Amino acid sequence: MNPFPSGSAETMLALAVVKTLVLVVGSVITYFAFKAYRRTRQPALGYLTAGFGLVTLGLVLAGMLYEVLGVGLATGILLESCLVLIGFVVIAYSLYVQ
Repeated sequence: MNPFPSGSAETMLALAVVKTLVLVVGSVITYFAFKAYRRTRQPALGYLTAGFGLVTLGLVLAGMLYEVLGVGLATGILLESCLVLIGFVVIAYSLYVQ
């Protein structure tokens, strides 16, 4: 059963391309944040790195769980949203820490 009955093959391809780009760009941002943390050893940059990593992971998780592990789409989206939320909380905390 198709979870996206109105989704065309082109839409599915576009979604895969966008999610892949999110993974690549998010990974690059996380890498640069980690490099800055490693250079300065500032705790705030460590939290920022972790936050961006969680957000990036969360943004690609639902599709991976659905396609690779056969997890229900709603469950995958819930886990994705939880990781993004936790990531944003960690990023917000990194801006608070001195």
